[in-house]
Amino acid sequence: MSLLTLAIDVGGSSIKAIILQDDGTNASARSLIRTPHPATPDAIVATLIDLSTKLGEYDRISIGFPSVVENGVTRDAINLHPDWDGFPLAEVLQNKLDKPIRIANDADVQGCGSVVGQGVELVITLGTGFGSSLFLNGKLLPNLELGQHIWRDSHTYEDCLGQVALDQVGEAIWNTRLLEVIATLYKLFNYDKLYIGGGNARLVNLALSPKLSDKVAIVSNDFGLIGGLALWKSSEKKKSAP
Repeated sequence: MSLLTLAIDVGGSSIKAIILQDDGTNASARSLIRTPHPATPDAIVATLIDLSTKLGEYDRISIGFPSVVENGVTRDAINLHPDWDGFPLAEVLQNKLDKPIRIANDADVQGCGSVVGQGVELVITLGTGFGSSLFLNGKLLPNLELGQHIWRDSHTYEDCLGQVALDQVGEAIWNTRLLEVIATLYKLFNYDKLYIGGGNARLVNLALSPKLSDKVAIVSNDFGLIGGLALWKSSEKKKSAP
């Protein structure tokens, strides 16, 4: 039986949502609203509940959220609000909506929609912050917070490539930094493919060395929604196994 999934992508500047069929095709219009500020748990939860009632009928929910997520509990959502540290988002929404729900880091969800399952695949998302996920032969290695790692002097990847940095230095310098980061990440991970997503991926101007030109791809930000289907696939395989 085909199930309808309400897929939600929570970002620091916007929240996207759509209802998807099992094959990833749309079963509703795509919704895009601004993230409330201050982005407290109460404000975000109210927004998610409102979204869930407006898009139509669905059977289950998947959410990509901009923090580490452990068993449905959010940790250190630095681009939202301090109150998210230790917030039981899955439990709260389950109680309010009475639907099965799965939540994962937003870059992990983006990666689930982007990778092809061959070798070392690294995903970075460029938006309010700098997200990342890492896959080995299609298996997610969760909770990679690469954005918080020191890259240059005392500055992190997020400090140098997040929205604040883009606004400060402009697209040209931001793109120069990105090319340097791409090369640095190749030395660190020896990736077979690097996928670049997120809201600011549209601004990327790649001028890569021949060594990396075939190893880097810009992917649709819609994979942050479509990847939510992967949060349910493991349990479906278990149920169908003899």
